[in-house]
This record gives sequence, structure tokens and C-alpha cells, in this order.
Amino acid sequence: MLIIAPFCQGQEINPKVKPDKNKQFVAQNVEDHKAEYTKVARDIWSYAELGFYETKSSAELQDLLKANGFKVETGASGMPTAFIATYGSGGPVIGVLAEFDALPGLSQDTVFSKHPIVEGGAGHGCGHNLFGTASAAGAIAIKTWLEKNKIQGTIKVYGTPAEEGGGAKVYMVRDGLFNGVDAVLHWHPSSANDASPSSCLAIKQTMFRFHGRAAHAAANPDAGRSALDAVEGMNYLVNMMREHVPQDARIHYVISKGGLAANVVPDFAEVEYMVRHPDARVVDQIWERIRKCAEGAAMGTETTMDYEVISGSYNLMPNETLAKLMYNNLQTVGGVKYTPADVEFAKQLQASSNMKPVNIAEAGQVQPFKTGGFFPASTDVGDITWIVPTVGLGTATWVPGVPAHSWQAVATGGMDIGFKGMINAAKTLAMTGVDLYLNPAAIQKAKAELKERTGNEFQYKSMIGDRKPALDFRKGK
Repeated sequence: MLIIAPFCQGQEINPKVKPDKNKQFVAQNVEDHKAEYTKVARDIWSYAELGFYETKSSAELQDLLKANGFKVETGASGMPTAFIATYGSGGPVIGVLAEFDALPGLSQDTVFSKHPIVEGGAGHGCGHNLFGTASAAGAIAIKTWLEKNKIQGTIKVYGTPAEEGGGAKVYMVRDGLFNGVDAVLHWHPSSANDASPSSCLAIKQTMFRFHGRAAHAAANPDAGRSALDAVEGMNYLVNMMREHVPQDARIHYVISKGGLAANVVPDFAEVEYMVRHPDARVVDQIWERIRKCAEGAAMGTETTMDYEVISGSYNLMPNETLAKLMYNNLQTVGGVKYTPADVEFAKQLQASSNMKPVNIAEAGQVQPFKTGGFFPASTDVGDITWIVPTVGLGTATWVPGVPAHSWQAVATGGMDIGFKGMINAAKTLAMTGVDLYLNPAAIQKAKAELKERTGNEFQYKSMIGDRKPALDFRKGK
């Protein structure tokens, strides 16, 4: 019987355990259950459920984890499809993130030309069907290894719904559900294999709503006060402001409601704004200026305004200590091996779109390790990275060159090309978990790095305030 003592500074790998054999064990465990995990991923792909409506997707992952000895708590942070699955006791405590929501309007069959299964339906354009399944598979492999070797430690799978705009992880962080976790592992579908540390854009999403007074637009226009005028006035002010914000800021908006008939002065109008920047603090500063634009527009049009912060998340805080461990494991696992049929499909998929030609062989390669990486998108993983050392990777579940949130990504996410990348991700997650349980000194080093990056004065404050999860933000989509 082998029990690893509670971790402490400077503890090295237990000499009685051979890490290579342990990593081989967890990788083989994933491989042995590949058919089962492929079915789960395909099921979730076919459900294609939108954020906070992932009832069947969440249930399937929960059932998989329960069947493998995890205790599952549902309804985390007041979100019906969120869950936490736990196995073990004591430290180290390792968390694994699992996503499973789809995107609206991206329904697509597993073919190399655009062909929706349901016209206007949802689809897994970000590969979260693969994400959630691989995370569960990696955690199950870790659990099986802990149990077999009677190793002390806890593994937690966080089922996190509505990553695409709902920001479920932010509520879970705000509610303290990551307190006591020593490190967090995650991954994301991609068109390449990479585990380099990187950051991203912080984001804040808000609905601004204006209330006016309806009137006949021809007979009594003087009696009306147009809520749409207020929205357009706000947009004009914000667009004037663009010259006076940092050049790496991003401001997007869409008029979601602007009236129902041209001959009626609109008494209600709504505009959705997203603000992004590499620094969460700058996001808050720009957002405050946008709020003032909304107030000014309401004053100038004699309407009233209220707003609702829908979501907001920090930029990713990279952790090089953990990234080096994960990168070494990804190198061991390797890239995705295409069959001749896969290569032919990939060529046809590339030809069917206007994407920039990319060497298909890149799917079988692991990108070189580099620091200072950045990608111009946002994720609610960001908040976690500021309070717990966190590390992630990407594997080639999409044909090289395919962009996320595209019908091409949906197609490969439901077929063997995507499933191969998913299995590679699960193996890499499990092997990295082995590293952390056997060498807790690495966790201490990662914690020290996080503290150095955030600064001694940093105190986490959610960008969403005290609002409740927007459980119906995808309603009608």
C-alpha cells in the first residue's frame, strides 16, 4: 500500500512510484474506454443544447461520473445544469473543468459542405461536447489510479454550463466553490496541439434598456419619446469614444430590440454591449464610460434607462510552472493521427470554404512551447486562473485552419477527427494530474508564481456583482 503524505514545500516524487508507469496506466485507462467516451461525445454533439438548457448533456456526464465512483452534487451556484463530481479525500485537491454547451444557429452534419441538420438549430461550434467528455474521461483515469494505488488526494470535476455568454464559472468562483482547490486543469478543442501558457481578453457584457413613450409617429410625434432614439444616441456617443480608448480594446454592440412598427414611436428599445481588453481593470474603466453614454442618451431623449450586466470575466492568468508539466505530457501523447480517409475529408473541408490553406500535417504535430501567448477571445475560465493555479491545453479536434464557431468545426466535432483529439486531451489531462499528485512541490511553486503575478494586494472581485445567473439568456435563440 502506498500513501502519499500531505504535500509540503520541497517534497519530491515518491521513490516507490515510477511516474512513467503511472502515466502509462492513466493513458491506457482512457484508451480502454475510448468507445464509451466517443459515444458520450457524439450524444452531446447531437443534443446541441444551448447555455443553461443543457439538461441531457449535463445528465449524461453526471451519469458517466457516478458510474465510475464519483459523488455528484447538482445545481451548483443556483444553476440547474451545473454540477461538482468528487472522488477521494485530503490533499492535493485537483479540479478539472468540463463544458458542454452549444451555440445558436450552427447546426451542421458531419459532411464537408454546409448542411444543417436542423435549419437554424444549434451546433457545437466550439467543441464543448468533446471538452466535457475528455475532462470526465481524464478525471476517471485519475480516480482509477488513485484508488488502485491507495494514494491520498481529491479529484473534482466541475460541470460548468453556458460558457458561451452565460459565464457559469464566474458564479462558481464568486460563491467560493473553488476554495481549497490546489490546481485546476482544463483544455479546449482547437485546430492545433498546444500547451503553451497564454492569456486572453477580459470581457463585460451588458444589456442597456431604454423606456420612452409611444405615440402615432405621423399624427402625434410630439407626444412620443423614442426609446430607439436613445439607443441610437448611445451608440453614436460610444462610437465617438472609440478614438479615445486603448487601441487593444474591443467594443461590440447589437440592437436587440428597436420597436415593432415604423409608424409607432418605440416606447422600448434594447442594445447589447460587450467590452473587451487584455486587462480586466481596463474593461471596468471603459464600461463605466459606456454607462455614462447610456445615461446621457437617456437624458437627451427624455427617456429612462436601466441596465443588466449579463456576464463578465477576467483575462486568463498564465502559469508557466504548470504549463511546462502539461506540455511535456502533450509531447508524450503526441498529435492526432489522420487516416487516409481523414486526410481526404480534411482536404474537401478546406476546399469547401475560403479558409487560408494550412498544412493538414499540423494536426499530427505539437506546437513548440512558448511564453507570452495571447488569443483575442474571452473565456470564463479567466476568473479561476486568478485565484487557483490553472493550466490548459488545446488539441487538434478540428482540421488545421478551421476557425472556432464555424460549421466546419461542428462537422469535425461529431466525427472521428474530433474524437481522436478528444482522447489525446483526456490522456494529457490525466498524466498532468499524476504529476501533481506525485510531486506536490510543483503545486507550491505554481501557487508562488500565481501570487507573484497577481500581486500581494490583489483581492478577487467578480465583474458581475451580486446578480444571479442569467438562466434564460438563451431563451428563444
